[in-house]
Amino acid sequence: MPKAVWNDLIIAESDDTIVVEGNHYFPRSALRNDLITESGTHTFCPWKGTASYYTLEHDGRTSPDAVWYYPEPKPEAEMVRDRVAFWKDVTVVD
Repeated sequence: MPKAVWNDLIIAESDDTIVVEGNHYFPRSALRNDLITESGTHTFCPWKGTASYYTLEHDGRTSPDAVWYYPEPKPEAEMVRDRVAFWKDVTVVD
């Protein structure tokens, strides 16, 4: 089962991930709410739309914008709705 790991913590785990452009997208419900805060960062993907971000925080450590999601994906990217993906110092393992 795929897991997203940050600083030896499992921050998301699900057997219902999809891979888009090499990134595992986990159901939003699989992400631990106690480790995230909303970020003001937004980026734009021409085919998926505008991404929003969460910052990870735990035990004095932070990873700004390490989690992203598309709150209103474009129609061709509907498969990522209500899902999150990770980068920076988050590792996805099977």
